[in-house]
Amino acid sequence: MIIVTGASRGLGKAITERLVEKGESVIGLVRNSSDLKIPTIECDVCNYTSVKNASKEIKRTKKSIKAFINAAGVASMNMAVTTDESTVQKLIQTNLIGTIYCCQLFAPIMLRQKLGNFINFSTIAVALALKGESIYVASKAGIEAFSRTFAREMADFNVRVNCIAPGPIRTDLLRGITDTQIEKITSQQVIQKQFQKSDVCDLVELLLDEKAKSLSGQVLNVGGV
Repeated sequence: MIIVTGASRGLGKAITERLVEKGESVIGLVRNSSDLKIPTIECDVCNYTSVKNASKEIKRTKKSIKAFINAAGVASMNMAVTTDESTVQKLIQTNLIGTIYCCQLFAPIMLRQKLGNFINFSTIAVALALKGESIYVASKAGIEAFSRTFAREMADFNVRVNCIAPGPIRTDLLRGITDTQIEKITSQQVIQKQFQKSDVCDLVELLLDEKAKSLSGQVLNVGGV
């Protein structure tokens, strides 16, 4: 099976739909019950106990985990000095700590299998050090650093860990971001165009494929830096 967090919207939903189309067995971890046409488990990635309970539920199925995709995330574009405390906490807790909790608590299943694949999500804003996204970038940069080291810890057990770092892609996370702002970001990419959710899904498929068995501890920046 493949587990996807944030499966009810945005990139998580697009990835889930693509995987189902490809015939994969997918379970979505979602904060609230949804109308997804796949099995779901209610789980708040910010809450350690909630993630632990979800991992126990998965263990009870006695099914192997092919991959775990940490697609849940939040964004807030604002200067550091004008970002309120609650937003700082939400960004770090959801993006960074949520990813760590999921990797920590689902890794033991893969360690026993001696097989698995974690795909975590960063953002091209880390590599570009985008002005006005300091706290968001900090939360995602932490994911990249964690993933590189976690990949080394998992390597002896045939478990791979990689990151995908999309540029600006039209999802709920970019509500309120103008086309002009998006063009300013994409102009800093190697490939100066706005990519789509389908492009990210293509990268997920690549990382899941046996042909990517040599890739671990990598950050794939969509659009290039």
